[in-house]
Amino acid sequence: MKVLLTGAAGFIGMHCAQKLLARGDEVVGLDNFSPYYSVQLKKDRVARLKHARFSFSETDIADAPALNALFQKTRPDAVLHLAAQAGVRYSLENPQSYVQTNLVGFANVLEACRHHPPRHLVFASSSSVYGDNPNLPWSESHNVDHPVSLYAATKKANELMAHTYSHLYGLNTTGLRFFTVYGPWGRPDMSPMLFASAITQGKPIQVFNHGDMKRDFTYVDDIAEGTIRVLDKPAKYAIFNIGNHQPVALLDYIAALERAFGLEANLEMKPMQPGDVKSTYADTTALREAVGFAPSTPLDKGLERFAAWFKEYYRP
Repeated sequence: MKVLLTGAAGFIGMHCAQKLLARGDEVVGLDNFSPYYSVQLKKDRVARLKHARFSFSETDIADAPALNALFQKTRPDAVLHLAAQAGVRYSLENPQSYVQTNLVGFANVLEACRHHPPRHLVFASSSSVYGDNPNLPWSESHNVDHPVSLYAATKKANELMAHTYSHLYGLNTTGLRFFTVYGPWGRPDMSPMLFASAITQGKPIQVFNHGDMKRDFTYVDDIAEGTIRVLDKPAKYAIFNIGNHQPVALLDYIAALERAFGLEANLEMKPMQPGDVKSTYADTTALREAVGFAPSTPLDKGLERFAAWFKEYYRP
């Protein structure tokens, strides 16, 4: 199968590409190397994908003519759309970036798929669409009409746009609501990397809401496995949570990081950040029933692997 994978230089994108290549698929990767975080880290990820069945295009999904040309040239069997402007807090600082990439860019992907229909388009949504829903665990049947960040609003919009194209043009589309993904080669703006950098440099960790938070931390290999299983099962239109179904208190998570690094953290308690939510918790029943798999890697084991990679990659 030939898979066009947007965001191939991204955290989840690289891991999905590796799994696809390992099982014999052809991968056409694209990424625009956005400077939102380290471009060198992104290039290092792509360097790990060197393979006879991997090709790469430095393309911005907001550039419709370039994207259409790539679809015309490659004629993918399936599309895995992971390119996005990520981050809840950054959406408060640079909203235009979210509009261009997550709205304009996604519309371009949908249009390209309409003109060159793949058997399945799987795209990244986010657990952030649930907003501050107090009814835990979060289920796909819950109302998601009240996002609390622009990032979440763009992801909700993606789900609606995909449904429209499925309805109007018969495009098979599935959205995946990822829950707090962590692991080797992670994003520097997310807590594992931020906290690991602080712990190893003896700097304080900023602990928001005074530590009274929980997250459904999900190991990246589980995310990649679930994503590819979904890609293999086209649906007219579907939405799935993909999380570990085991929320962890923020202070317990920091303690697990301390164990993984063998160092003690210096905590700096902070109030709740605008756009953030207190807890996330995925109901993964629908995913398990659809593809026979749901994430389950224990946090301690995942953080051990993350710490080993971090120490190697950032070795002085």
